[in-house]
Amino acid sequence: MGPNKLGPIKFSIQAFRKDKKNGMIEIRCSALLFDMDGVLINSTPVAARVWARWASAHGFDPDMVVEMAHGRPSRQTIRELMPNSDVDAEDKKVERMEMDDVEGVVLLPGTRELLDSLPPNRWTIATSCTRPLAEVRLRAAGLPVPAKIVTSSEVKIGKPDPEPYLKAAAKLGYAASDCIVAEDVKAGVESGKAAGARVVAFTTTLTRHEILESAPDWIVENCASIKASSDAQGLRLTLSM
Repeated sequence: MGPNKLGPIKFSIQAFRKDKKNGMIEIRCSALLFDMDGVLINSTPVAARVWARWASAHGFDPDMVVEMAHGRPSRQTIRELMPNSDVDAEDKKVERMEMDDVEGVVLLPGTRELLDSLPPNRWTIATSCTRPLAEVRLRAAGLPVPAKIVTSSEVKIGKPDPEPYLKAAAKLGYAASDCIVAEDVKAGVESGKAAGARVVAFTTTLTRHEILESAPDWIVENCASIKASSDAQGLRLTLSM
């Protein structure tokens, strides 16, 4: 009988042990829900190039638009900047530009090792990318596309709304409150927290001070800071703080 058949396993927000001497924290959970860009893979150079070109073509400040677009569905950025435009058409243009540019899309430290240590039914991805773009980037980085991935193509409201992580947890058969979310930007942390999950934030995109503003439960460097093992009760994660 697979772990999803055992029924919900409740984990208190206090369900962890802290070893102050070694700077380690042990957490129990049912599953890990990952953001993709900035957590598992580095696609920041691609996104920056694409959004800078798009911004310049429409008369916007490139730096402002790049910062605004990170970690959110492209449709939200386009709608806010160009509310009277054909959002669908612009979104397709941005998506095509991003799919055509995969130079520099690579795995972040520790990604392969962490994913290899997790049972396939104990993790998935909730990304603000569309499904076609997510598949292109994952394959470019040499990662499998999870069967139960959640992309902006499957949600009505993107991050910081809780819908992406609520849906990701449900697809695995768990409550979001029994899961740990791994994120790198404020909108993603806020999405995970709003879904009721505990959130570990990475300092791959923002500084520790910047990501702290979104009140994650823990802050670590990247996937290399997490070690995982599993048993009949779920996952045991060890965080190096």
